[in-house]
This record gives sequence, structure tokens and C-alpha cells, in this order.
Amino acid sequence: MGSALRMLGTALLYLTLTTTALNILPGRDSSNGTDTSCYDFIVVGGGTAGNTVAARLSQYLPNSSVLVIEAGPYAPGEDRINVPGLKGTTLGTKYDWNFTSIPQPQLFNRIITQNRGKVLGGSSALNLLIWDRGSKAEYDAWAEVGNLGWNWESMDAAMSKAENFSNPAPPIYTGSTGYGVAGPINAVINKFVPAQQNPWIKTLENLGVPLNSEWLGGENVGVAYHASSIDPAHYNRSYSAVEYLPRGGPNLKVWTNTEVATVNLVKQDGCYLATGVTLLDGSVVNARKEVIVSGGTIKNPQILELSGIGSSAILAAAGIAQKIDLPGLGENLQDHPRIQASYQLKSNYTSFDRLRHDPPYAAAQLALWVAGNLSAYDYAASAYSYQSWSSIVGNDSSLVEAAKSVVATTENNVVDKKKLEFLTNAKYSKTIAQAELVLSDGFTGTRGYPAANSTLFGAGFETIIGALMHPLARGYVHIKSDNASEHPAYNPAFASNEYDLQGLIAIAKYIRKVATTAPFSDAWLTEYEPGFDVVQTDEQWKTYVLNNTQPFYHPVGTCAMLPRADGGVVSPELMVYDTTNLRVVDASIIPILVSAHPQTGIYGLAERAAEIIAARWK
Repeated sequence: MGSALRMLGTALLYLTLTTTALNILPGRDSSNGTDTSCYDFIVVGGGTAGNTVAARLSQYLPNSSVLVIEAGPYAPGEDRINVPGLKGTTLGTKYDWNFTSIPQPQLFNRIITQNRGKVLGGSSALNLLIWDRGSKAEYDAWAEVGNLGWNWESMDAAMSKAENFSNPAPPIYTGSTGYGVAGPINAVINKFVPAQQNPWIKTLENLGVPLNSEWLGGENVGVAYHASSIDPAHYNRSYSAVEYLPRGGPNLKVWTNTEVATVNLVKQDGCYLATGVTLLDGSVVNARKEVIVSGGTIKNPQILELSGIGSSAILAAAGIAQKIDLPGLGENLQDHPRIQASYQLKSNYTSFDRLRHDPPYAAAQLALWVAGNLSAYDYAASAYSYQSWSSIVGNDSSLVEAAKSVVATTENNVVDKKKLEFLTNAKYSKTIAQAELVLSDGFTGTRGYPAANSTLFGAGFETIIGALMHPLARGYVHIKSDNASEHPAYNPAFASNEYDLQGLIAIAKYIRKVATTAPFSDAWLTEYEPGFDVVQTDEQWKTYVLNNTQPFYHPVGTCAMLPRADGGVVSPELMVYDTTNLRVVDASIIPILVSAHPQTGIYGLAERAAEIIAARWK
């Protein structure tokens, strides 16, 4: 595919930015005097948040040097990253950390894969491009659990600062506020909507779900077409490496293909000072002002635990001397578990699957994309619905009762209590979504596309994905040894309590209800996965959910911004407790998962972090 694009002569605007212009080095290079062993700020991880905070610090503090250290390569010309229609093809490649879980006993001992970006840009280079926001009350909840200043007002301003939202004509988004138009990350409502997705809004409206055309403004409940992080100028992925880093000054340097093992800490006046980092090869890079860890929800606990921070039991088992006692580190892991069903389309519809099994068609569509014309390769998911439980299960109170029972066993945990409040407080019943549906064109289930020798090979499919927005499961990430090259133990704990399990079953049943409702039902022939002949009874639904639940790749919370007594790791200033200059800036600080895809919020929290850090050093 890459060679095909190059043969077609693609020449994209931002790809003219060279690695030299961006001061990006493919590793640590001291051979020509371009390297120094000391920087004012070291940012560990060049992902969504890391690149954002680094570029902004470079702007805000032009007399301070900023170094980004990224474990993966720089790949600005990688077609699988740039072309929206190739989204997902980088998963499992060299650009992916490919974290895998411990066996999940509640899921028949399945092992879950958590895909995370190992490339400059991080997961903003690998994700499915979804751009949205949660509800006002969910961000306000961050302040309510102990984080003064972290609320809807501050996060909305920060997300808008990151954003350049383009509304199509005629406008699909009807609000005049709730978005930014001058930020680095481009967001646009997709211009390519397959014909079989046209009935989506009417179908949900027929089920009593209201149309929401102002979903960026803090009220996301309802059915809508949402935006994707795509630059409308050439319809390429818009992500942190190519949008934020070029805005940095000459004081910003990036090392790629360079992995950090530990943060170096020295005790000083009763607290710890981060003096720099040690790389995987044993070399040391010093920091004059701060070390900012932005390695992601799965990687951060490993780096910090190897540095002597965390639970005494975890550290002792790995042979690490404890410096800071923070038993909450690596805990509070949250993700949106998902379940899905796929439907075989009638033959008069052309699905995204055709790009995978019809090479001449794919080549023709690629040529259209390269020429800047409307193409199937423009496609990224656009049809969504965020819903309350009442719209899915009616007046059935069994889910709320299950949640009460689960929370009663979690030792007064503030995160669980807040999620229960979302369920039980009447003011949230219509304003905070508990489930999300995404209409994905083509087959994206777990059964697999029909084999080449199957009678269904060449058929088109459509998949409805459903996800639980506020699971009560809280998993963990912890080191298994003192080896920085060994992946940590990752436990997502999906469907490990009765509320989460019954919630996923309710969502799975509702997906079928949506599919069998007109006018959506007029577009398909049969349910390919799970299949009407396979799943009908409650026990069959349960088995299907346990066999097929997967992550939505939205892990947060392992370095939670919470009071220390509540399992927190960082303060509202994102400073690791008992340190004076070590911060964490990325999704791992999010204390409570919100009903949205986290990309927009991560850019927002990084924008806020840069302002907080710069204010200290100006």
C-alpha cells in the first residue's frame, strides 16, 4: 500500500516538514556535538500528551530547553497512519506496544490485547480518529473528588485550545460554541458516509433517542454524526507529532527509538527531586527543572515503580528499594469494555469490506484519495449514539441495584461512589451516558471476515459496537520484575463484577434491537455475528459477552489525580506525591473515565498541564 501511494506521487503539505526542521533525532546522538546530557525539561514519551506539553513548554518558556524521549520511530510518511481508511492497520505492528493481559478467569481465561502507540505521536497516530467530549457533569466530578480547578469549564477551554473544528455545509453541528477553531488538531465531520449508514439517526429516533447536534458543548447524550481528527485540507490524520511538534521552537529536541528505564530521584529536604532519567542502555540524561512522565496508562506505572515509587509489596517482590510509598500507583485502571454484532448487507450496498477483498476497487479508491477526490479511503466512523440506561432497559432497575451491591463492597472508594451517583442521582439520569453505540462500516467483530473459500467471501457487512461508559471494574498495571524491557502485568478486569457483566449483556441485546428496527433493518440480510441461531437465551447472551468482550482501547487512571488517601498518585498540579519536580501528564492521571473517546480530553489535559508548569517557571 505504501509503495502504491508513492507511485501515485502523493505530496502532502505537512510531510514537507523534515526531521531536521523539527529537530528530531533517530536516537541519542552525541557523535557530532548535537547532544547534551542536560535539559531543563525532560518529557518521557512522545505521544498525544507528551508532544502537546513539550511543544507548549517550548513556546511558553523559550529560554528553557525541552527534550522529548520517544521509544518508537518517527513515521510522518507512513500511509497506514496518514490515510483515514487505513486506520487500524498499524495495530500489532512495530508502531504498537502490544501489551497483553494476564489470563482473565471471568472471561474463560482469555488474554486481552491492549494496543498502545509506540511511535512519535503515540496512540494519536494509531487510534480510530474519534473526536468528541463527555458531559459537563463528568468533568466537574474530577473537581468533586478532590481536584480543585479540574472541571468542565477549565477542560472545555483547554480542549478548545487544542482544536480546529470544521463544520460541513450544510452544518451537521448546529451549536455556535463548544469547540475551538484555531488549535493544532484538526477535527471534521466525515465527508464520506456510506449509504447504509444513512438510516442510523432515524432508526435511533424511532427508538426514542433524541437527535443531538450540539454534542461538543457538554451534553453528549443522543444520536449524532461526530467528528474525526482529520485535516480537511488533504484528508490525512491530524495527530500530535505532525501538528504540535512543528509549533515548538529551536529549544525543543526529540529523540526517537530511545527508551527510558527509570526516573532518577534524590532525597532533598524530606521530598524527592527528579534529577533526570536513566535510559534502557544505562546512560543518564539530567534535568535542571522537571521530569514529565507521559508514557501512557500502561507504561507509566512500570517506569515509576522501577524508580522506587509505589506499593511496598509490589516493589519488594521485584527487588526494588522503595523510595516513595504510593500504593495507588498502577491501581484504578479503567477502560470502556465493548461488545459488538455484525450484519450482512444487501448486495446493493458497498461496504468498507470491499477495500480489503477487491484490489482493483481499492486501487481506484486510493487514486481518488491521492487526487483529493471523494474516496472510500476518506472513511472514519461517524455515526454514534450516547445513551442513558432508561433508553436501553426502560424502567428496569436491576442494573442500578447491581451497581449498589458492587459499590457496597469497595471500601468507600471515591471513584466508585461517584459512578454510583451518576446512576442514582436524578439530575444525571438524562445527562450522563451509560452506554455508547458506534456504527462501524465493514466487519469489525471477533469472528473474522469470511475466508476466501467461503460462500460469503466478498459480502459486505456493517458492525454495531457497544461500550459500557462507567464500568465499576478497576484493574491494575504493575511490574513483574526489575527488568525494564519486560512488559508489566496488565489486568483490565473486564466484566469482573455483576454490574459490568449485566450492563454489557444489556448493551448486546440492545444492539440487536437497533439492528432489527426500521429503517436500519432494511439494509441487511442476516446477523453474521453472533447469529440468531447462536444467541437467543439469557445464558447464551452471557456466554457471548464473556467470549467476545474486548477493550475500546481507552485505558486511564493508573496514576490517578486523587487525594493520596483515596489512592491518588498525583496532585491537582500533576506532581507525584512526595516529589518537587516530577509530574505525570497523560490519560493515566484521569481519575474517572468519562463517556467519550479520550483523545480530545488528553489533548486538553496536556494543554492545562503546560500552563500549570509554565506558570511555575516564568
